[in-house]
Amino acid sequence: MILESVWAMTVIDLMIIAVVIAIVAGILRNWKQLKSHHIFPALFMMLLGLGIFGAHSLIDLLAMYALPVLMGRDSAMEFMEAFRLEASWLVSLGGVVSISIGMLGVVTNVLRSNHVLESEISSRTQAEVDLREREQQLSEILNLSMGAVISMDQDQRIILFNGGAERIFGYASQEVIGHPLDILLPEATREIHRHHLKNFSQDPQNFRPMGERTEVSGLRKNGEVFPAEASISKLYQKDKIVFTVYLRDITLRIQAEEERKKLELGIQQTQRLESLGVLAGGIAHDFNNLLLGIMGNSELAKDLLSRSSPALENLEGIDRAARQAADLCRQMLAYSGKGRFIIEAFELNELVEDMAHLMEASISKTAILKFSFADNLPAITGDVTQIRQVILNLIVNASEAIGEKSGVINFATSAIDCNRKYLSETFLDDELAEGLYVSLEVSDTGQGMDEETMGKIFDPFFSTKFTGRGLGLAALLGIVRGHKGAVRVYSELNRGTTFKLLFPASEKAAVPLAEQAEERSDWKGSGTVLIIDDEETIRAVTKQMLEMMGFSVLTANDGRAGLVVYQDRMDDIVCVLLDLTMPHMGGEETLRQLRQIRGKISVILSSGYNEQEVMERFSGKQVTGFIQKPYSSSTLKEKLRDVLG
Repeated sequence: MILESVWAMTVIDLMIIAVVIAIVAGILRNWKQLKSHHIFPALFMMLLGLGIFGAHSLIDLLAMYALPVLMGRDSAMEFMEAFRLEASWLVSLGGVVSISIGMLGVVTNVLRSNHVLESEISSRTQAEVDLREREQQLSEILNLSMGAVISMDQDQRIILFNGGAERIFGYASQEVIGHPLDILLPEATREIHRHHLKNFSQDPQNFRPMGERTEVSGLRKNGEVFPAEASISKLYQKDKIVFTVYLRDITLRIQAEEERKKLELGIQQTQRLESLGVLAGGIAHDFNNLLLGIMGNSELAKDLLSRSSPALENLEGIDRAARQAADLCRQMLAYSGKGRFIIEAFELNELVEDMAHLMEASISKTAILKFSFADNLPAITGDVTQIRQVILNLIVNASEAIGEKSGVINFATSAIDCNRKYLSETFLDDELAEGLYVSLEVSDTGQGMDEETMGKIFDPFFSTKFTGRGLGLAALLGIVRGHKGAVRVYSELNRGTTFKLLFPASEKAAVPLAEQAEERSDWKGSGTVLIIDDEETIRAVTKQMLEMMGFSVLTANDGRAGLVVYQDRMDDIVCVLLDLTMPHMGGEETLRQLRQIRGKISVILSSGYNEQEVMERFSGKQVTGFIQKPYSSSTLKEKLRDVLG
C-alpha cells in the first residue's frame, strides 16, 4: 500500500516537473513580448512556487531510490516520514505563497495590459475623430474658397467640385461629379484640353509645367463663356493619376484692364486733340486777322471799279481764295471745339428735311437716300450752319464709300436716354452727363473700314481717297464736341459704316428755321464809330468800310489809346468796334473801363475766335454784339444795323 502511494506521488512529481519545464520553454520563446508587457516578475514567482513543489518531488524520488540503498529500506522509510512531517507544511506553505504571489502578479499585469490596450484603442478612436474633424475643416475651407477647385481622375472625369466652383460655374457638385471636364469648357477648346492633359500624363517634360498659371476660357451652366486663370497640379494615388485644377474667374480683372487701356487711349487722344486744337485755334485767330485785310481790300477795290474793268476777275479770284482760306479757318476752329457761332434751338428733323434736296445733289446717282424720322423729337441747341456742315460731310463720305456701285444711304433720328456706360463707349468719352440725347444716325452700304482705318478717321487731314480734303471728320468731331455731344462709329469691311451723332436734348422750344433776311443795301449809318485794334491793316480796311456806309471813323491801336480817344469824343461816338487781343490793355479791361466812363455804350466785340466762346467769357458784362473775323462789308453793315437800329 505504501509502495503504491509512493509511485502515485512520483507520477505527480514528474508531471509538475514537466509543467515547469514547459513553462520555462514558453518563457524563453516569448521573452521579448513578456518583457515588453512587464509580466516576467509575476511568472517568475509562479515558477518559484512550482519549483518548490518540484523540489519536494525530487526529494521523494531520492527517498524512493537512493536512501534505501544507503540506509536500508526500513531506515529510509522512517527518515522520510520524519522529514515529511517536519518540512511538508513549510514546503506547501512556500509553494502556495509563491504561486499565489505569482498568480496575483499575472492578474495585475493582465489588468495592466488591458488598460494599455484600452488606452491604445481610445487613442486610436480619438485620432480617428480628430482626423474626421480635420477633414471637415479642410472641406469647409475648400468650399469657402473664392476660387474653383476641381479634381479629375485619369479619364478626366470630375471627382471633386468645391463651393467656389459651384459659384463660378453655376452647377451644384452633384450635377458634375462623374461627368467629363468638357462640361465646363467651351466647345472650341475641349479637344485642346483633352490632348494637353493626356500628353502631360504620359510625358510631362514636353508640356507646360503643372502649377504654372495660364489664361483659359470657362463655360457656365447658363452658356456664358468667361475668362479665367487656372493652374493644374498632378499627384499619384495608388498608381492612379489625379489632376487638380485651381481656377479663378478674372472677368472683372479683364474688364478693369480694358477700361484702363481705354482710359489711357482716351487720355492720349484727348491730349493730342487738345494740343492740336490749341494750335489750330491760335493759327485760325491770327490767320483770320490777315484774311480780313485781304477780303476787305478786295471788296473795297471791287466797289471802286466799274463793272467792265478787267481787274474785276482778278479781284474775284482773290476773294474766292480768301473765302476758302476763311472756311479752312472755320474748320480749324471747329476742330479745336470752338467753332459754334450762332446758338439757337431747332429741330433736327426739320434741318435734315430742309437739306434733302442739297443732299440728293451731292451724292452719286447710284446711291439712294432713305429717311426715318422719329416723332415728337426734342429740340437741340446749337449752330445750324455748323450742323449743316456736319451733315454734308457725312453724306459726301457715305457717297464716296459706295462709289460707282448701287447702295443706300439712310438717315435716322431718335431720342435716346443715355446712361454713363453707353456714353463711355463713344469716341473720346468726354465724361458727358447722363440724360436724354437726340441721335442722328447716318449709315451706308459702302466698303466699310477695318480697325486700323477707324483709328485714324478723326485725325486732321486724314483721308482714304486723296490728300487735300481739308480737316474732314476731324472738323466734324470738333463741332460735335463743341455742342457737348458725342460720336459713335460702327464699321466692317464690305459691310458698310454707321456714324451715330448724339446731341443733348434741349428744354427750349424749337424755333422754325427762318430764311436768311434779305440784305437792305440802302441802309446808311450816321455818327462816329471808334475802332480799337492793334492790327493796322484791319483798322485801315474797316475804316474804309465804315466810311462807305456813311460813318465817321476814329481809330486807336490799343486799349489805352482807345480810352483816351473815347474820353475826348464820347459825345460823338455811337459805337465802339473793340478787338479782344491787344498788347498793353486787352479788350476785356478796355470794356470795363469804357463802362466806367459811360454806362450806356454800344460795344461790338471783334475776334478771330467764335461767338460762343467770347460771349461765355463776357457773360454779364453788357456786350452789345459780336462779329467774327474775317468779316465782309455786308456782314459788318448787318451787325451795325442790328445794334444801332
